[in-house]
Amino acid sequence: MGPQMTNGDSVDTFESDRGLNTRVLALSTRAEKVLNTHPRTRGLIASLPHADTSPLRIALLGPYSAGKSMLIAALLRLPPAAVDELVDAAPKTQEPTPYQWNGVTLVDLPGTLSGNDEHSDAARRGMRGADALMIVTTSELPGEAETKAILQALDADGFADRSVVVVNKMNAENSDRDVILDEIRKRLGPYADRVPIVPTDARDYVDAVNDPELTDDQRELLAAESGVDTLTAELRNIIAPGVSSVRPKAQAFELLRVLAEAEQKWVLDGEELGAAETAQKVVDSISRAKGSVLSTLERESDVVASKLKAAGSKLAAGISEKDGNAPADVAGDVAGELVRASTEFDAKFSSSVRTAFDALVAEYGTDVPEPEPWVNDLGSPETTIDASPDDESPFARAVREAAEKAAKAGTRKMHEWIGKVAAGGSEQGSAASNVVTWLNKSRVGQKLLDAKGEMTNGVGKFKPWGKGKAANKVVSAAGKVQWALAVMGPVMGLKSVAQDQGKWMTINKHRKMIRDHFDEEALRQRTGLTDAGKQYLSEWIAEVEQSLRGLTNQGAEISAERETALEGIKSLRDEAEKLVRQAAG
Repeated sequence: MGPQMTNGDSVDTFESDRGLNTRVLALSTRAEKVLNTHPRTRGLIASLPHADTSPLRIALLGPYSAGKSMLIAALLRLPPAAVDELVDAAPKTQEPTPYQWNGVTLVDLPGTLSGNDEHSDAARRGMRGADALMIVTTSELPGEAETKAILQALDADGFADRSVVVVNKMNAENSDRDVILDEIRKRLGPYADRVPIVPTDARDYVDAVNDPELTDDQRELLAAESGVDTLTAELRNIIAPGVSSVRPKAQAFELLRVLAEAEQKWVLDGEELGAAETAQKVVDSISRAKGSVLSTLERESDVVASKLKAAGSKLAAGISEKDGNAPADVAGDVAGELVRASTEFDAKFSSSVRTAFDALVAEYGTDVPEPEPWVNDLGSPETTIDASPDDESPFARAVREAAEKAAKAGTRKMHEWIGKVAAGGSEQGSAASNVVTWLNKSRVGQKLLDAKGEMTNGVGKFKPWGKGKAANKVVSAAGKVQWALAVMGPVMGLKSVAQDQGKWMTINKHRKMIRDHFDEEALRQRTGLTDAGKQYLSEWIAEVEQSLRGLTNQGAEISAERETALEGIKSLRDEAEKLVRQAAG
């Protein structure tokens, strides 16, 4: 049965339907490639829509004993013997059974709601292969479960515009046609005006065709009141557009159902679910550990920057208007504050890493690698104060030259000596090792060096490895002092600069210079600390991930496969939903 192209609208409909058919089949081809990539979904390929020019299939869906087989007999106008063979035995239909009628295939499905799960499953499969539905109920009215099944077919399964609802056995005694039809409309809800509702009595029609005792008038009256002729007309209306219209709609919905099943195939359970959950748990634990350390890193680097700015303001405010010098006590306090800021940062950052490590160990045991000790290698652009790059600004050059002229010999030697300690390591014979030996000779030195008694025994002797730890402590402290002095480098020659204000700057401008310098250093140090901390953390986290790989490999592989597969399926499903909306519209 082909499309009726008697006017322009019919031609447009035909072209539109042909375009829908092309898009559905193209999307189905793409879906086949996606489903074929994994054994989980490979079995669904056979259910995908494909090019099909066979006769349209109208499936009869309804509960056991609703009279579907008798309706088939009526539509086919079967003789008495064939009718008896068709409707005899119970349950009558166990598998979808095809019958040819008016150029289409009527598919008699097994009865639903009979308590036989195999029959219900077979009916469901047969419905999915149908192009249109004849939903059969009876004058006894569908119950709650049957009503739900009807609405499912019309709504989610997409048969609203490709169905007719048949209310069979309407000529039974005590049947009030108007009351029954009104109740059917209520149960169909929003679909009552979209789906044809046809009252029938298939038995009466079969009798009208086959009972030899009926007169022609009785036969004609009984056939007319049976509603089968009306049903025939409604079925022809549904299939009138032909293969190019009804089938693409059916295939679009079937494609969507197959893709939904493909997503369900990726719902994990058993060992796979356990492996994926374990892998995710490890990922979440590592993420929490990393997040807590990063939070501390950001917060404490901001604290260091804030303290640097405050130190610059304090130093600038302390500059004497009389001679342009920063008082020794102010400069000493500022240097001490910078050292303490760096030391506190190290302590808090290291503590956060240790806390993260302890939390991971509590969950996963000693497989978690211990992080290397944090080394805060602070740097400053003034670490080498005699550097003179070609693009040095006049102001920077003035500061450097003034610092060179005004630096006292003792300060210079101190700066050089601290640099030597910081750079010389902590091995035996190093400057740091010599400092430790010297400090440990006195009670004051011992207290400064080892207040908690972790490295010495309190009587001038070191515990095993104690001297090496003490030397490391000296190296770290020396590095911080060296950094603090370098940061304060631009302040060193203010007196000389201030004595020639006509050539250089006013005291207030020098104060601003100091504040600006410390502000710039604050930003530089915050960025440097953050970058160094992130790099340190990244290296440790990589070691943790490597050590816990035995717990995560299987689950991570499954999760990665699942994520990739679902991404591809979802993309196809989104497109299929658009086609379904177009088909339904």
